Amino acid sequence: MSDRTFDLPAEVRNKLVYIGADGARWLEQLPLFVWNLEREWNISVGTVLDGGSEALVAHATTADGSRAIIKIGVPGPTGFEQEARALELADGRGYVKLLRHDAARRVMLQEELGTPLAQLGLPIREQIEVICTTMRQAWIAVPDDLPLSNGSEKARFLADLIATAWEELGRPCSERTVECALTFADARDRAYEAATSVLVHGDAHSQNTLIKLGADPADFSAYRFVDPDGVRAEPALDLAVPMRSWSEELLAGDALALARARCEFISDLTGIAAEPIWQWGFMERMSTGLYLMQLGWRDEGLGMLKVADALAA
Repeated sequence: MSDRTFDLPAEVRNKLVYIGADGARWLEQLPLFVWNLEREWNISVGTVLDGGSEALVAHATTADGSRAIIKIGVPGPTGFEQEARALELADGRGYVKLLRHDAARRVMLQEELGTPLAQLGLPIREQIEVICTTMRQAWIAVPDDLPLSNGSEKARFLADLIATAWEELGRPCSERTVECALTFADARDRAYEAATSVLVHGDAHSQNTLIKLGADPADFSAYRFVDPDGVRAEPALDLAVPMRSWSEELLAGDALALARARCEFISDLTGIAAEPIWQWGFMERMSTGLYLMQLGWRDEGLGMLKVADALAA
């Protein structure tokens, strides 16, 4: 047991280094922690999976031989608690099924899903249909006393990130584009209403959309979301994610016309008004582009901002 090691992804190891002493202690105690967890929950933990930056994610097998996924969160402020709350509330409706969890120890046991949507080779239009179909399953009411962040807070957070990062990065897109994003953020902040809000994922892109094991990829009802941010907000916030994605497709033609057509397509699929989708999508494109540049992915970030400039102009 004491000799057991875990081949953690580089992103997780970098996060532990950033955390400092608590991160080093977590890593040192991880073999014993997993050993005790296997006996307490009657599971067997297998190989570590790639992806993510805030948890050990590994294959697991339950006592009856079922395949599962174990997630053990790292120390410090993360979205782990909100993720667990969202999955517990959803209870498998549009989301991966949460089998067991321990909030205090930041551990979740989830059903195992299959291949991410992004790796199935479906055309972009069909990927958008899959994501929207899954969202419509996942938009459920949120109890008043459930502690989740909300759409108003999200809008203000994005506004602050955009204004701050734009200056820090040397203003990599036009001032008009930033002003447009901040105007939209103010509009969505003011539009927030708790009574009409639902549970939204917050980052439901094609890598976070997985097909159920053994399901037919053509069955658009067979997909589930993983890694939710867990936000109480209007559904249009979720639809910002397919709006911000696939920049190359938009840059290959008239970006504004193509983006408007995508927005109308998403609106038709979901029954959600186009303008809130457009506004959230613009903010998400701006904030994600700037964030990618901060992480050192300059080309990817600039591509998103180039689309944003075209849309704002």
